Amino acid sequence: MRLHKRIWNSLLTRMLLAGVLLGGFVLFAGAPSAKANDWDDCNRRASYADWRYHDAVVHFGFYSPEARYWRHERYEAFARLEWYRRQEWRERAWREHEWREHEWREHHRRHRDWDDDDWDN
Repeated sequence: MRLHKRIWNSLLTRMLLAGVLLGGFVLFAGAPSAKANDWDDCNRRASYADWRYHDAVVHFGFYSPEARYWRHERYEAFARLEWYRRQEWRERAWREHEWREHEWREHHRRHRDWDDDDWDN
């Protein structure tokens, strides 16, 4: 009876350890795919579309269907790049606003007692 219990506990422990290791591996294996390189991808896409557009104009002419296609792709790539640039400025302005609000609150909190003392005199 004791031998069966020992074998069962050992097997259960091994299964639990294997499950934890597998779960940790799956959790951390997906982390590198979550990169924040949207800006670099967008720049790369815009420069590629620009290059293909100029190549199509040189090889096929300005009014060719190939040049028209790459002109459109170039426009979309640069529009997306502009969107990311504006988003970065919006986030930067928001962070600066939050910082100013925080500094104002801290200043007001620190000097509130001093201001009250000045009014009493």
